Amino acid sequence: MWNKTKQDAAGAGVQVAEPPVPGLSNAQATPPGAARSNAPAASRSARLGATVQIKGSITGAEDLQIDGIVDGPVTIEGHGLTIGASAQLKSEVQAREVIVYGTVNGNVHARDRVDVKTDGAVFGDISTARISIEDGAQFKGRIEIDPTKSHRAN
Repeated sequence: MWNKTKQDAAGAGVQVAEPPVPGLSNAQATPPGAARSNAPAASRSARLGATVQIKGSITGAEDLQIDGIVDGPVTIEGHGLTIGASAQLKSEVQAREVIVYGTVNGNVHARDRVDVKTDGAVFGDISTARISIEDGAQFKGRIEIDPTKSHRAN
């Protein structure tokens, strides 16, 4: 844990280790205000659960995973959007990267890439710099691939 130097009677520095806090790992025992220089920056992400239903627009500035039902545009500029296996979107989707495990009825615009996984389905046009559609995935629409799109701002 933390080591403190105490002065003994002769004036020499002695290292004394504080006892660990029961039930906490070293990472958990760090005081909330203390900065950890070697810790990676926390990634910001959000998730909408399978029982969540939204009618309206969703915008955000962090990665998002949707597992529920969304009826309205989804804009996650500069970040990743994961459409979970139980998700059903009736949406115009815009993000840096889109991964589809569920169903999207609407156009998908991704600055970097779109991945439609085996059980995923997209019924609408896709515009992206890179695309991957796995065997078994469903797709009906047009694809526009522009490799320079990833270098331009969304």
